[in-house]
Amino acid sequence: MDNTNIALAATVAARLQTVYGTPVNSSTGDPLDQLVATILSQHTADVNSHRAYANLRAALPTWDLVHVAPVPVIVDLIRVGGLARVKAERIKACLEEIVRRRGRLDLSFLADQPVDQAMAFLRSLPGVGPKTAACILLCACARPVLPVDTHVHRVAGRLGLIARRTTAEQAQPALESLIAPSERHAVHVLLIQHGREVCHARDPRCAVCPLGDVCRRVGVGSSD
Repeated sequence: MDNTNIALAATVAARLQTVYGTPVNSSTGDPLDQLVATILSQHTADVNSHRAYANLRAALPTWDLVHVAPVPVIVDLIRVGGLARVKAERIKACLEEIVRRRGRLDLSFLADQPVDQAMAFLRSLPGVGPKTAACILLCACARPVLPVDTHVHRVAGRLGLIARRTTAEQAQPALESLIAPSERHAVHVLLIQHGREVCHARDPRCAVCPLGDVCRRVGVGSSD
């Protein structure tokens, strides 16, 4: 275990909490809701994915209705979120697979399964990768996982918490090994916020970064 990086992760978490506050873990809800919401959030802004989700639920208020709805109907409802055809087909395929394997549209069992089994089930669904699976477990089931989106991957890489060529999929267990289970939700949220507000992909605001003295890539100035 890398004690240097464990100490660095603790420093990062403490400083970012000082700047942004301690995130409240409100991880509750239906994992099936979160599955669809996360699919809709792929490759689009939050405001657009939220509108697409609201449109879908307003017109088809149960997942059983979505399950039997024709793909073109779903496409029209979620069009504002972008990539509507791809996402509609992915949602339909996931719902069909859940019904085939579980007999009904219900993912509540994930809250009681070992994390590795829950991750494996979600990742076996059509189009569900490690980030989507981890988001569902963290945000709907309060499981101690750390999803790695583009912000988390970029910030962790620049800080040196993960090796430079570590993929997003490899980064999740690497970061989880450095951060206590009880702290993973907070660190996930804080790294995303820091990536959005300071550690931008292009032209990061290194001059005002509270982590400048511990960052191994300070002044990088690009998406590297």
